[in-house]
Amino acid sequence: MEQYNYLLSLCVILMSTKIFSIISRRAQLPQVVGALAAGLFFGPAVLGALTQSFFGIKFCLMPSPLLSRLAELGVIVIMFTAGMETNIQDLRASGKAGFVVALTGVLVPLGMGAGLMYLFEPGVAMTSAIFVGAVLTATSVSITVETLKELGCMSTKSGNTILAAALIDDILGLICLTVITGMAGEKVNLTLVFMKILGFVGFVVIMGLIFYSFMTWSDRSQGSKNLRRYPVMGFALCLFMAWAAETVFGIADIIGAFAAGMIIALSPKGNYIASKFDTIAYLLLTPVFFANIGLEVTIPSMSLNLLLFTLALVVVSVISKLGGCGLGAKLCGLNMHQSYQIGMGMVCRGEVALIVADKGLEMNVINESYMGPIIIMIIICTIITPIFLKDAFKGDKSKEYGISDQFALSDKLDEVTESMLDAETSIYTLLKSRSHE
Repeated sequence: MEQYNYLLSLCVILMSTKIFSIISRRAQLPQVVGALAAGLFFGPAVLGALTQSFFGIKFCLMPSPLLSRLAELGVIVIMFTAGMETNIQDLRASGKAGFVVALTGVLVPLGMGAGLMYLFEPGVAMTSAIFVGAVLTATSVSITVETLKELGCMSTKSGNTILAAALIDDILGLICLTVITGMAGEKVNLTLVFMKILGFVGFVVIMGLIFYSFMTWSDRSQGSKNLRRYPVMGFALCLFMAWAAETVFGIADIIGAFAAGMIIALSPKGNYIASKFDTIAYLLLTPVFFANIGLEVTIPSMSLNLLLFTLALVVVSVISKLGGCGLGAKLCGLNMHQSYQIGMGMVCRGEVALIVADKGLEMNVINESYMGPIIIMIIICTIITPIFLKDAFKGDKSKEYGISDQFALSDKLDEVTESMLDAETSIYTLLKSRSHE
């Protein structure tokens, strides 16, 4: 009967994330915080530790391959919807600022992270110090995106700059990791990395032209008939581009999903497709994604020196992104408030930081004892980012109506269109039958 336990796990996740999200909203916090807290509470870090301590049995929700796959699909959908909600012109206008913010947001954490390692271990190898710095360069944009969507601030100047910077940050992080692994003795080809990045850009352009042409033809031939096929085609494009980005070009799958969303945003049925993904994301994938982050957290036992290093690592991780990205924004002419918003939006770390750390472990350039501090740093950055981001964007709104309201309005308009077409068909049939009489 254990094969059906996943049903109970999903039930607990959906109910707990909803309850904790309501509590977060009542506490004037982003609902994302509640979903993360639900995963932490019902996972090994809290409930598992408590039941183990008092009853000798670890009774909690545990990570599983199914939840991991659903969570991965959840982050893909989050970035896919972010792409559909992004104004291409605004994102293009933020391109220069995004590059500068991403560049300073990589260099400053890299330097401060390496400096922190030298401070705690003066005789540490340079590659080890740089690898810890590389861990701090990573930005997990999914939580920031979900928070900005919730606040209705995705299309502000700061929101677009954060998006542009986060996407460029991922590419710069890939190049940074490639160079560092080369320094550590592993055979890597930097030219091949650049060629894959350029190839991905070309791939996005080609897919965009093909999909736009197909959607334009379909819209002309079908009009407002059979609208349900469009979300299916859009999601298929998202999954294909996410797969291609990760497996063919060596770039994060979420960038492929985001690019697919931008392509769909330009298509004739972009608003209609976007409206259908709010439901599936809210109903299952987004709660599972955020809860799974908490479920995978375990609090390791550490010495006093490691606890001090953990505290310092958390402080440096926040200051380096806040200061580095904020400095980049200021250099591009943004005001102090916008610079703070952008810096705060780039603080969140995630799976990319763990991937870099795992790579360091694999190559024996990072001591296993430092994985605990890195995990705790990621947890704290994940929780505090949406809290401070809400305060940073207080009073800022991207549009008169929220994103979800626009989707609902678009959905209603499509329903009205279908109803009008049905009525028109009925009238035509009635008049035709009377003419025969």
